[in-house]
Amino acid sequence: MSLEYKTALIIGAGSGISASLARQLSSAGLRVGLAARNADKLATLAGETGAVAFQVDATQPAAVEALFADAQASIGEPDVVIYNASMRVPGSVADIDPAQVLKAFETSAFGAFLAVQQASRRMIAKGKGAILLTGASASIKGFPMSSAFAMGKFALRGLAQSAARELGPKGIHVAHFIVDGGVRSAARPDNGEDVTLSPEGIAKAYLDVLAQPRDAWSFEVDLRPWAEKF
Repeated sequence: MSLEYKTALIIGAGSGISASLARQLSSAGLRVGLAARNADKLATLAGETGAVAFQVDATQPAAVEALFADAQASIGEPDVVIYNASMRVPGSVADIDPAQVLKAFETSAFGAFLAVQQASRRMIAKGKGAILLTGASASIKGFPMSSAFAMGKFALRGLAQSAARELGPKGIHVAHFIVDGGVRSAARPDNGEDVTLSPEGIAKAYLDVLAQPRDAWSFEVDLRPWAEKF
């Protein structure tokens, strides 16, 4: 796949979706930066893809600002920014720890705002760029025992809508992905039935959106396996 972008920064990198994104973006010729709270866990993926790993607490404004400066110095100013970080705190709304709810909200939503803010400041000046935000089933439906996660993902979707309407006319493609279903992993094998989403298939959908011409941009993409009810 040929993309007009040259560099990508994935925030909330690890295994699964973000690892597949790193591999496919690297294969498409982009220089990739990987950012996570624990950068040590990124060593293998960075070695495999030629990516540069960064440590960041995505909920801290100064840390996110420093991340973008470090990324620019190491891989070049990011043309594509992907926010993939989130936090789940399951529990009854009557009993869940408010401090943990706040931490989850900051990770899923406030950190995304910080990333979008730093990305937009750079992309507006160039009149070009892409910001991709990873949502979930909880972006559009809150489940029992999952209020903290739903709050964060609903807020992320609102941020995506607002940013897309503001930044699209400035040449910046903002897209929100609703990953509506279980994602395949070693802990969640599929046995060839395709009843879960493969990380590789999800990543391909992201790259397909990046390849869209600006006269036919998608804002929101729902991704689910054929057997998933919705």
